[in-house]
Amino acid sequence: MARWTDGPGILHGADAGVPVEIAASYRARTRGLLGRDGIEGALLLSPASGVHTFRMRFAIDVAYLSRDLTVLSVRTMRPGRLGLPRLRARHVLEAEAGAMTRWGLRPGRRLAVQAPPPVTPSAGN
Repeated sequence: MARWTDGPGILHGADAGVPVEIAASYRARTRGLLGRDGIEGALLLSPASGVHTFRMRFAIDVAYLSRDLTVLSVRTMRPGRLGLPRLRARHVLEAEAGAMTRWGLRPGRRLAVQAPPPVTPSAGN
């Protein structure tokens, strides 16, 4: 199973590479998309098996992903809803409503996330 840190990445497996924000810490997962008016790309919550849209400002698409990043299901959720946890889900991908259809995400599709390599200090600094 992949282990990530909070930060940017690229989602592969959609019809095109999609910019993704990785929310791996408890704090980042808890904040999620709250307080935002939209998102460019997607937000990956890991680990996660369910989401809610309470206090959100816009409708979202939610893809529940298995341990190996296979799409289990895709749902659109309006603000003020509670999504029931999916039993086999280990990650959740969130995006603005309609985005996942444009990207061609559907159940059975296998995804991959490429996070940038960690920055290491150069010698002599």
